[in-house]
Amino acid sequence: MLAISWYFKSGNNLFHLQCEIQNTQQMKKIVIIYGSSTGTTQAVAEAIASRLDVKDVFDVATITKGQVEPYDVLILGTSTWGDGELQDDWNDGINVIKSVNLAGKDVALFGCGDSMAYSDTFCNGMHLLKEELEGTGCNFIGGIPADGYSYSDSTAVEEGEFIGAAIDDNNEPEKTGERIDTWLASFKDRL
Repeated sequence: MLAISWYFKSGNNLFHLQCEIQNTQQMKKIVIIYGSSTGTTQAVAEAIASRLDVKDVFDVATITKGQVEPYDVLILGTSTWGDGELQDDWNDGINVIKSVNLAGKDVALFGCGDSMAYSDTFCNGMHLLKEELEGTGCNFIGGIPADGYSYSDSTAVEEGEFIGAAIDDNNEPEKTGERIDTWLASFKDRL
Protein backbone atom coordinates (compact mmCIF):
# COMPACT_ATOMS: atom_id res chain seq x y z
CA MET A 1 0.00 0.00 0.00
CA LEU A 2 1.22 3.49 -0.83
CA ALA A 3 0.10 6.47 1.25
CA ILE A 4 0.37 10.02 -0.08
CA SER A 5 -0.25 13.00 2.17
CA TRP A 6 -0.96 16.63 1.30
CA TYR A 7 -0.92 19.51 3.71
CA PHE A 8 -2.34 22.90 2.81
CA LYS A 9 -3.31 26.00 4.64
CA SER A 10 -6.35 28.12 4.05
CA GLY A 11 -6.50 31.17 6.24
CA ASN A 12 -5.77 30.07 9.78
CA ASN A 13 -6.75 26.45 9.10
CA LEU A 14 -4.27 23.66 8.29
CA PHE A 15 -5.72 20.78 6.31
CA HIS A 16 -4.32 17.29 5.86
CA LEU A 17 -5.46 15.01 3.05
CA GLN A 18 -4.24 11.46 2.78
CA CYS A 19 -4.74 9.07 -0.10
CA GLU A 20 -3.98 5.36 0.15
CA ILE A 21 -3.34 3.34 -2.99
CA GLN A 22 -3.50 -0.41 -2.74
CA ASN A 23 -1.61 -2.73 -5.01
CA THR A 24 -4.23 -4.45 -7.13
CA GLN A 25 -1.77 -6.96 -8.55
CA GLN A 26 -2.42 -10.19 -6.71
CA MET A 27 0.04 -12.96 -6.14
CA LYS A 28 -0.41 -15.79 -8.60
CA LYS A 29 -2.26 -18.88 -7.46
CA ILE A 30 0.37 -21.36 -6.23
CA VAL A 31 0.22 -25.08 -5.47
CA ILE A 32 2.93 -27.28 -4.01
CA ILE A 33 2.92 -30.94 -5.01
CA TYR A 34 5.42 -33.37 -3.53
CA GLY A 35 6.27 -37.06 -3.52
CA SER A 36 7.72 -38.33 -0.25
CA SER A 37 8.53 -41.82 0.99
CA THR A 38 10.31 -40.99 4.25
CA GLY A 39 8.72 -37.62 5.07
CA THR A 40 11.73 -35.46 4.20
CA THR A 41 10.31 -34.07 0.95
CA GLN A 42 6.98 -33.46 2.66
CA ALA A 43 8.74 -31.49 5.41
CA VAL A 44 10.56 -29.39 2.81
CA ALA A 45 7.26 -28.80 0.95
CA GLU A 46 5.69 -27.59 4.18
CA ALA A 47 8.67 -25.28 4.88
CA ILE A 48 8.28 -23.76 1.40
CA ALA A 49 4.53 -23.38 1.91
CA SER A 50 5.13 -21.59 5.20
CA ARG A 51 7.57 -19.14 3.62
CA LEU A 52 5.17 -18.36 0.76
CA ASP A 53 2.00 -18.53 2.86
CA VAL A 54 0.64 -21.19 0.48
CA LYS A 55 -2.22 -23.31 1.80
CA ASP A 56 -2.55 -25.75 -1.10
CA VAL A 57 0.01 -28.51 -0.57
CA PHE A 58 -0.76 -31.93 -2.04
CA ASP A 59 0.86 -35.36 -2.00
CA VAL A 60 1.36 -36.42 -5.61
CA ALA A 61 0.03 -39.89 -4.71
CA THR A 62 -3.49 -38.45 -4.36
CA ILE A 63 -3.67 -35.54 -6.81
CA THR A 64 -6.32 -35.18 -9.45
CA LYS A 65 -6.41 -33.12 -12.62
CA GLY A 66 -8.92 -30.79 -10.94
CA GLN A 67 -6.43 -30.08 -8.14
CA VAL A 68 -3.77 -28.97 -10.64
CA GLU A 69 -5.76 -27.01 -13.26
CA PRO A 70 -6.59 -23.78 -11.39
CA TYR A 71 -3.00 -22.88 -10.50
CA ASP A 72 -0.61 -20.46 -12.22
CA VAL A 73 2.51 -21.72 -10.46
CA LEU A 74 3.28 -25.36 -9.72
CA ILE A 75 6.05 -26.07 -7.22
CA LEU A 76 6.96 -29.72 -7.60
CA GLY A 77 9.17 -31.71 -5.25
CA THR A 78 10.65 -35.17 -5.35
CA SER A 79 13.28 -37.19 -3.65
CA THR A 80 15.77 -39.23 -5.68
CA TRP A 81 15.95 -42.99 -5.22
CA GLY A 82 18.17 -45.87 -6.31
CA ASP A 83 20.17 -45.06 -9.39
CA GLY A 84 18.76 -41.54 -9.69
CA GLU A 85 15.08 -42.37 -10.04
CA LEU A 86 11.95 -40.41 -9.14
CA GLN A 87 10.10 -41.13 -5.94
CA ASP A 88 7.59 -43.90 -6.77
CA ASP A 89 4.38 -41.85 -6.49
CA TRP A 90 5.56 -39.61 -9.34
CA ASN A 91 5.27 -42.51 -11.81
CA ASP A 92 1.51 -41.96 -11.97
CA GLY A 93 1.42 -38.40 -10.66
CA ILE A 94 3.45 -36.94 -13.50
CA ASN A 95 0.82 -38.20 -15.95
CA VAL A 96 -1.92 -36.42 -13.98
CA ILE A 97 0.06 -33.18 -14.18
CA LYS A 98 0.76 -33.66 -17.89
CA SER A 99 -2.97 -34.13 -18.52
CA VAL A 100 -3.44 -30.45 -17.61
CA ASN A 101 -2.84 -27.66 -20.11
CA LEU A 102 0.46 -26.36 -18.73
CA ALA A 103 1.02 -23.74 -21.43
CA GLY A 104 2.08 -20.50 -19.76
CA LYS A 105 2.17 -21.95 -16.25
CA ASP A 106 5.36 -21.52 -14.20
CA VAL A 107 6.96 -24.63 -12.75
CA ALA A 108 9.55 -24.53 -9.98
CA LEU A 109 11.30 -27.70 -8.85
CA PHE A 110 12.84 -28.85 -5.60
CA GLY A 111 14.51 -32.12 -4.83
CA CYS A 112 15.80 -34.00 -1.84
CA GLY A 113 18.83 -36.22 -2.07
CA ASP A 114 21.76 -37.71 -0.21
CA SER A 115 25.02 -36.22 -1.45
CA MET A 116 27.16 -38.66 0.50
CA ALA A 117 25.54 -42.05 -0.10
CA TYR A 118 24.32 -41.18 -3.63
CA SER A 119 26.91 -38.61 -4.66
CA ASP A 120 26.77 -39.59 -8.34
CA THR A 121 22.97 -39.18 -8.69
CA PHE A 122 22.37 -36.32 -6.26
CA CYS A 123 18.88 -34.85 -6.80
CA ASN A 124 18.56 -36.37 -10.28
CA GLY A 125 14.82 -36.65 -9.65
CA MET A 126 14.44 -32.94 -10.40
CA HIS A 127 15.95 -33.50 -13.83
CA LEU A 128 13.52 -36.35 -14.48
CA LEU A 129 10.55 -34.13 -13.59
CA LYS A 130 11.83 -31.40 -15.89
CA GLU A 131 12.44 -33.90 -18.67
CA GLU A 132 8.86 -35.21 -18.35
CA LEU A 133 7.39 -31.69 -18.54
CA GLU A 134 9.51 -30.26 -21.34
CA GLY A 135 7.41 -29.64 -24.40
CA THR A 136 4.23 -28.96 -22.40
CA GLY A 137 4.52 -25.19 -22.76
CA CYS A 138 5.29 -24.56 -19.10
CA ASN A 139 8.03 -22.14 -18.01
CA PHE A 140 10.68 -23.50 -15.66
CA ILE A 141 11.68 -21.01 -12.98
CA GLY A 142 14.06 -21.01 -10.04
CA GLY A 143 17.63 -22.22 -9.90
CA ILE A 144 20.27 -22.32 -7.21
CA PRO A 145 24.07 -22.18 -7.55
CA ALA A 146 25.67 -25.62 -7.42
CA ASP A 147 28.69 -24.44 -5.46
CA GLY A 148 28.71 -25.19 -1.75
CA TYR A 149 27.49 -28.76 -2.25
CA SER A 150 29.47 -32.00 -1.87
CA TYR A 151 28.47 -34.37 -4.69
CA SER A 152 30.24 -35.95 -7.64
CA ASP A 153 27.55 -35.74 -10.34
CA SER A 154 23.97 -34.63 -10.91
CA THR A 155 21.84 -34.42 -14.04
CA ALA A 156 19.93 -31.65 -12.21
CA VAL A 157 22.83 -29.22 -12.78
CA GLU A 158 22.73 -27.05 -15.90
CA GLU A 159 25.34 -24.36 -16.53
CA GLY A 160 26.61 -24.44 -12.94
CA GLU A 161 23.19 -24.24 -11.30
CA PHE A 162 20.76 -26.76 -9.96
CA ILE A 163 17.50 -26.47 -11.90
CA GLY A 164 15.67 -26.15 -8.59
CA ALA A 165 16.31 -26.23 -4.86
CA ALA A 166 18.64 -29.14 -4.15
CA ILE A 167 18.18 -30.17 -0.53
CA ASP A 168 20.35 -32.61 1.44
CA ASP A 169 18.55 -32.68 4.75
CA ASN A 170 20.31 -35.95 5.70
CA ASN A 171 23.85 -34.57 5.71
CA GLU A 172 23.43 -30.78 5.71
CA PRO A 173 20.19 -29.95 7.54
CA GLU A 174 21.67 -26.67 8.78
CA LYS A 175 21.78 -25.43 5.16
CA THR A 176 18.20 -26.34 4.22
CA GLY A 177 16.55 -23.06 5.23
CA GLU A 178 19.17 -20.91 3.51
CA ARG A 179 18.98 -23.00 0.34
CA ILE A 180 15.20 -22.71 0.23
CA ASP A 181 15.42 -18.94 0.74
CA THR A 182 18.06 -18.53 -1.99
CA TRP A 183 15.95 -20.58 -4.39
CA LEU A 184 12.73 -18.68 -3.63
CA ALA A 185 14.54 -15.37 -4.13
CA SER A 186 15.54 -16.52 -7.63
CA PHE A 187 11.94 -16.42 -8.83
CA LYS A 188 10.01 -14.25 -6.37
CA ASP A 189 9.32 -11.75 -9.16
CA ARG A 190 7.34 -14.49 -10.97
CA LEU A 191 4.94 -14.94 -8.07
